[in-house]
Amino acid sequence: MTDDWQQQIHALHEDLIHRDDPAAWVREADAVEASLRYPHLALRGPVFGIAVKDPAAGPEWRVLKPVVDGMPQVARDGLQSHLFFTAKDDTDDRAVRRELLAAVGVLEREPANEVEACGVRYRVVRGDEFGRVGDDGLEPPRPTDPEPVERSWDRQARDTASPDVGFVLDPDSTDGPSAGAMKLGLREFAYRGSHFPDDMCAESEGAVATHPELVLLPTGFGVVERGKHGWRPRGALMATPHDARRMLYNGMDEIWALLYQFDDAKKARYAEAAQEYRALDRADEFRVDGRLFRICRVERMLRMGADGPEQPRRSDVDEYGPMKMHPTMDEDGTLTYE
Repeated sequence: MTDDWQQQIHALHEDLIHRDDPAAWVREADAVEASLRYPHLALRGPVFGIAVKDPAAGPEWRVLKPVVDGMPQVARDGLQSHLFFTAKDDTDDRAVRRELLAAVGVLEREPANEVEACGVRYRVVRGDEFGRVGDDGLEPPRPTDPEPVERSWDRQARDTASPDVGFVLDPDSTDGPSAGAMKLGLREFAYRGSHFPDDMCAESEGAVATHPELVLLPTGFGVVERGKHGWRPRGALMATPHDARRMLYNGMDEIWALLYQFDDAKKARYAEAAQEYRALDRADEFRVDGRLFRICRVERMLRMGADGPEQPRRSDVDEYGPMKMHPTMDEDGTLTYE
C-alpha cells in the first residue's frame, strides 16, 4: 500500500469518526463484517451502460443509462433510442433536432462508442461486475441495504428506479474506509490465467495503466441459482433486495411456467412455492423442486482515465451489429415509416 493510499483510507476513517451519522457507522460495521464472512471476490464479467458529460450540468461524467448491459451494442441501442426520443419529444428547435438525429444516424451505421450532440458528449462505458464469496456462497443482502418504503409483491408494481441514473463518476468520492480498501484492492486488478484469451488479458493489463482510477457503482441485487459449477444469475440486476425477491416470486408464480412451458403439475408446484416464498417476507434463500435460489449483492467497478470513463475494449464481444431501430425523422419532427 502506498503512502498516498494509506493517507486516503486514514482520511476516510477520520471522516467517518467525526461524521454525525450513526447510519453510516452501522453501514461501515456491516461492511467490515461482510469482508470477514465473504473474503473472496467472484468476477462475473463486463457490463456496459451510457455516461454523459454535459457542461450545463457540471464538469463531471454522469451515468445516463444503467451500467447493466451484457454487450456494448445493447448499450449503443439504448443510446440510439434515447437520442431519437429526445429529438422527437423534448425539443421544437430544428437545429437541436438536426444535431440529435445526426448522432442517431451514426449509431444506426457504426458501432460508435462516443457521439456528441449540442455540446454534450455521450459515451458507452465499461465496468466489471463481481460479488463477494464465502464458504456458503455469494453474499446475500446486508441488514443496512436500502429497501423500498412500500414493499409491494404486486406483479404490476414498478421496480425501484436504478440508482445508477445521475450517478457522478468521481474517483475521488468514496463512501467509507471499507469502500476505500476495496478500491485499493481492485486498482491493479486485471484478467489473468488460462480462462481468458491472451488478447483479453493484454487489454485488461493495459487498462490498469490507461485508466488507473476506480469508481464503485451503486450496489445492485440479483437472483442466482446454485448449479453444478457454481452460482448462475437468473434475471436482471435490481436496485433493492426486495425488487430482487419480487423478481424471484414472479418467476416462480407465473413467468417461468410461460417461458419454459411447464406442464400443469410443475406449474402448480412452482405457483404454490411462490406463495410460500412470499409468506416468508424477507427470505434471501429458497428451495423448490430441488433447486436452490439466493438473493445476492452484486457490486460493480468502472475504470477512469485522463479523458473519463473507460470505453468497451476490442476483446469485448458483440453478438450483433448496429441497425436502424426507429422511423426516419426530419428536422421538423415528421416521421416516415419505411
